[in-house]
Amino acid sequence: MSIVVEEATLSSRVYSIIRRRILSGALTPGQPVSRRVIATEMRMSLLPVAEALQRLEFEGLLESRPRAGTRVRIPSREQVRGHYVVREALEVQAAVRMTEIATAREFCTLQTLADRVDAMKREGDHGRYASMHYAFHRRIATYSRCETLLQALDQNHAIATLWLCQGRENDEGRAEPRHRELADAIATRDQVIATAAVRRHVSTGLEHALRLLQPYFPLRAPGLRFRRQLTQ
Repeated sequence: MSIVVEEATLSSRVYSIIRRRILSGALTPGQPVSRRVIATEMRMSLLPVAEALQRLEFEGLLESRPRAGTRVRIPSREQVRGHYVVREALEVQAAVRMTEIATAREFCTLQTLADRVDAMKREGDHGRYASMHYAFHRRIATYSRCETLLQALDQNHAIATLWLCQGRENDEGRAEPRHRELADAIATRDQVIATAAVRRHVSTGLEHALRLLQPYFPLRAPGLRFRRQLTQ
């Protein structure tokens, strides 16, 4: 195996491991990510680690500042709102396409998955809920049968999944069947109904994300070195 191919393989390995840690909540917003520590942990040189972190930074999961290092990205309120503007556009397009071309079996599968997501939300397992939530929305994109749209939604939801893993909001009395309602609206095959349902769903998601990330926003103070992560 050539050196170039070997380094690319190592970089992909680091990328997968760190990305999984971020999306599972093991690494939280603001937490420093040291390439030297990772290289030592994984017994490899700095180059493949640097390449993996650069890729994660490009995807919006990490951020770096001169003389401050790299950390798990902390978004501003404006960035969160902008993220959900893009998400709404992508989700509406996926839902509309699904109303046009999905099969009856696919609608049924989506509704079953929606029930599982809503049930997991009530159970309060934030990590598993975030994973299942991602799978539900990805299924809608998959049924849209547009690979480019699926890739765009994958990147968008990766960031949202990170946010969902933060905070431990008390959901008592608020665990409505939101995903089943969305799945049912798409299953009507009525594009007006499906579009309205997606917009309601995304709006609620935005409000939820802003509440979860509220403790992290002050850590974005301009001109300061990266602060240590909040105590969970």
